This record gives sequence, C-alpha cells and structure tokens, in this order.
Amino acid sequence: MSKGTVVLAYSGGLDTSCILVWLKEQGYDVIAYMADIGQDDDFTAAREKAEHLGAKKIFIEDLRAEFVEDFIWPAVKANAVYEDRYLMGTAIARPCIARRQVEIAQKEGAQFVSHGATGKGNDQIRFELTCYALYPDVKIIAPWRIPEFYNCFKGRNDLLEYAQKRNIPVTATPQAPWSTDANLMHISYESGILEDPKSFAPADLFQMTSNPEDAPNAHDVLEIEFKNGVPVKVTNKKDGTSKVSPLDIFSYLNEVGAKHGIGRIDIVENRFIGMKSRGLYETPGGTILLMAHLDIETFTMDREVRRIKQGLGIKFSELVYNGFWYSPECNFVRHCIDKSQENVEGKVQLSVYKGQVYILARESAKSLYNEELVSMNVQGDYNPTDASGFIRINAVRLKEFHRLQGLSSTKQ
Repeated sequence: MSKGTVVLAYSGGLDTSCILVWLKEQGYDVIAYMADIGQDDDFTAAREKAEHLGAKKIFIEDLRAEFVEDFIWPAVKANAVYEDRYLMGTAIARPCIARRQVEIAQKEGAQFVSHGATGKGNDQIRFELTCYALYPDVKIIAPWRIPEFYNCFKGRNDLLEYAQKRNIPVTATPQAPWSTDANLMHISYESGILEDPKSFAPADLFQMTSNPEDAPNAHDVLEIEFKNGVPVKVTNKKDGTSKVSPLDIFSYLNEVGAKHGIGRIDIVENRFIGMKSRGLYETPGGTILLMAHLDIETFTMDREVRRIKQGLGIKFSELVYNGFWYSPECNFVRHCIDKSQENVEGKVQLSVYKGQVYILARESAKSLYNEELVSMNVQGDYNPTDASGFIRINAVRLKEFHRLQGLSSTKQ
C-alpha cells in the first residue's frame, strides 16, 4: 500500500535519481519535477530516465521567463548583494523552483515534497521555508537528513554502487572534483578540492565566462534603458543588436558579459546554518545590470531616500539568502523597494572589456542632476555665502567633542 505521493525536485543526476528509486522503495508514489531555469541540461534524457526509474508522473517546467521577471528583476531593483560580493544566483532561484513544486503538489494532491539538498547547506532551508509558506500542510522528505539514508550513502561510491544494483543509468563522464549549480543567472562552484580556501581555483573550472585575459581586445558598448528600476531595452551600440523582452534582455547581457569575462568572484561567505563556506561564482549579466542600475538609481533618486533604500537592499539580500522570500518582512521590504523605483528610469551607456564594466554616460527625464546648479562656471540658484553658516552649524558638535577630549587629557 502506498504511503502517499511525493513530488521530488529532480535533476536527473546521480543523487536525485537514487533518491527517486529510494523513495519508491520506501513505499511512495513519486512525481518527478524538473525546473528549466536556464541550466544546460538534456531535459529529454532526464524525462526518459525518470520514466525508466518508475516515476508516476514527470513535469518539466520552463520557468525561465518568470525566473527573470518575478525573481531576478526584484533583485536588480534592490541592488541585491549578499555580504558585499555575492549576487545570489542560487538563492534567488530556489523560491522560483519551490513555488512551482508546491503548485504541482497541490494540483496532484500530493501530501509530500522532497529534494536532494544536503543537511549542511542553505538550499534545504530555502526550499523548505518556501514550501511551508505556500503549502502549510505539506510534509517534507529530506533524505540527506534521514539517518537511514545518509548512513547508507556516505559518499559518491555508495550512490554509484546503489545505482548499479538498482539498474539506475549513470552518466559515463567523470564527476568534476567540485559541486556546481547552474541557472540563467549564474554558475556556482563549491565543495571538493575548493574546500581548501588557500588553494587556487583550477584554470579550467569556469564554464560560463571567458578568461578575461583571453577576452576580445575590443570592447562592446551597451545602452541599457530602465523603467521603474528594471531594464526594458538593451542595445549594442557597435552592431545595433537590440532586445526588449525580459528574458531576451537578460540572456543577451549574459552572452556579451560572458564573452568579456565579466562577473567572476572567489569568496568565503557565511551560510545561514552557521558555518563559513568557499564559493566561486560567474554572474555576467547580473554584474552588468548591478553596475548600470546603481548608476541610474543614483542619478534619479533623492539622496536621503537612497540611503534608506540602501539599508532595505541589504536586508532584502539577507532575507533572500536565508530563504525568507515568502516571509511577511520580505514582502514588506520588496514593496518599499518597488516604491523607491518609481522614478528610476533612463538610459545608461557602458563598456564591457576584459572582465570589467565601465560606465560611460547616462540620461534621464527624471534626473535630479542640475547641470547649472553644480557648474563651476555658472552661479545658478545658489549663494556661496550660505555655506559659511552651514559649515559653522556642522562644526558645533565637532568643537564640543574635541573640547571634551581636551578636558579629559588635562585631567590625566
């Protein structure tokens, strides 16, 4: 008798293929669900493999457009960067994947969802908090936290042996000595030989971007047009290529950025679960958009509003990294960020060359830049003598502070 139906987030790789069979052996009916968020996978082969392994149903969902519009674009508006460097390509993708997993579970009457995330990482938290938020009654099966599973499968060799015994097809190509996660926004690399933080990453590690040293010796000049804080058009000023749909815009920025080696980083970050980990990332399109959005935002947004919004962006990044996309506080922060973007519109021209993004120019009908006011050649609507009082008022607390310091040193 079946224990119930479980929707498994399935990749077609060794781990989730073994998990699919293991769940069946535990007495569950398994629905295999695979999300296309821009990774370079053979979805036809993955479907055939899931059928071979006995999945009750198979869903392969093209989520690329909604990934860009519903998840990457809010991150662009927030200038979302975790711990000053990481653009969170994995963290932003997880609520997108889990949202559809829950929709399938509810549609199919499945009581359970499952995933292949490890018990040490962030992804288990991101997947499960999303599932609980959107499907409160769901039950989650996390094999890598179940002793009967992880005591049986202590490493890749155990999984390979299990796969051989259960007639699970295994890709013949050798496993890379590190773990990767790929989607439309980025590719990440961690674990394996990268766990030694003092070791250099191998030269052949990066898959998405060119080595900046080998990138073209001629730059590309892009013009990115923004409306309400998100790009609505990108144009290559050299060859006239133009893209207007969100998915096409982001894909094209990835293409140009990758060609020029944009967006490579090697960092140590703090996982939510309490440990530090080393990660290497390639985020070409996201890096270009961050630079362009920062520029048009500063050009069009009031100084004090932007200071508040900077804090909101940091909070947004922490919430998303930690898995709280569907929390009330993240909803509130996104609403405030959306409000801040109402006048963030205009065009930014930039150059991409040898791993770098160079801002060249910007224009906007909503600009707060007053050329006459700031000019050193025109007086404009500004009286320089007013600055004397402004400076003296600001000096009051400095004088008092140093007066107190002088009194303290005299007493000593």
